[in-house]
Amino acid sequence: MERAARAFWLATPDHGEIREVALPPVGAGDVLVRALWSGISRGTESLVFRGGVPVSQHTVMRAPFQDGDFPAPVKYGYLAVGTVEEGPAGLLGRTVFCLHPHQTRYVVPAAAVTPVPDTVPAARAILAGTVETAVNALWDAAPLVGDRIAVVGAGMVGASVAALAGRFPGVRVQLVDADPTRAATAAALGVDFALPGDALGDCDLVVHASATEAGLTRSLELLAPEGTVIEMSWYGDRKVSLPLGEAFHSRRLVVRASQVGAVSPARRSHRTFGDRLALALDLLADPAFDALITGECAFEDLPATLAAMTAGNLPGLCHRVRYETA
Repeated sequence: MERAARAFWLATPDHGEIREVALPPVGAGDVLVRALWSGISRGTESLVFRGGVPVSQHTVMRAPFQDGDFPAPVKYGYLAVGTVEEGPAGLLGRTVFCLHPHQTRYVVPAAAVTPVPDTVPAARAILAGTVETAVNALWDAAPLVGDRIAVVGAGMVGASVAALAGRFPGVRVQLVDADPTRAATAAALGVDFALPGDALGDCDLVVHASATEAGLTRSLELLAPEGTVIEMSWYGDRKVSLPLGEAFHSRRLVVRASQVGAVSPARRSHRTFGDRLALALDLLADPAFDALITGECAFEDLPATLAAMTAGNLPGLCHRVRYETA
């Protein structure tokens, strides 16, 4: 008998709905996962929700288990945690993380799920994809002992980068954001906080994750001579401009991209995507990361939640989605 599940679909830009979907048979190398939690990747999923993925990026932006095509209808998402109900004996009953859209149950290859360590609560494990992005950024950035580092943009990704960078010996890490309420997030993560106008300069390294033109401009201003900005923001179809005149050349500044779709060249020869994700899950044993989860809704409320988030009416960091599957 064909089994069914329910999934969130973006039917048209700015309009989401819950649809019933048929599950494929569970093959010999597959697992059937019952969803417990999923997370909304606020920046990317809001951009997808409003139909803002540029045509040139439709292929690059595809999620691993996405159905449909941009702009819509499309089933999108990649922060899912659940329990394996069917599959190999070594995974049966295990809590796993998977880069799967928001869906009550799903069938994927067993190699596509990563067991969640016993030290990490399932409800926190939804942050694995975000922390994995931060790990990749720090592999790209390669901070040194004693570096002066600013992270501009205290969203999910920026806050995760700051939390990990703060563990390097002797570093000065400051999380910078225009929202003064993010000071509490910084404190929970054990790093300093500043509004953009008060941020400390002379930085060896600035990680930019605010997805704003003003944030990228301020990142350049905070650099010491020959310093580097690691650009993590995804602007979608928006154009941004930079002050590449002024002192940009005389101070020999660098702007370099970091994107999670490929393992950093600094580790690519001997680390896989699976290695990187497993490391991110291990790092989530730290309860400080709970500060990044600032809201929760039921799966059935996801269409309204994403609409409110995209409209700017639901502030916060990671929004967690709760499943009531039997």
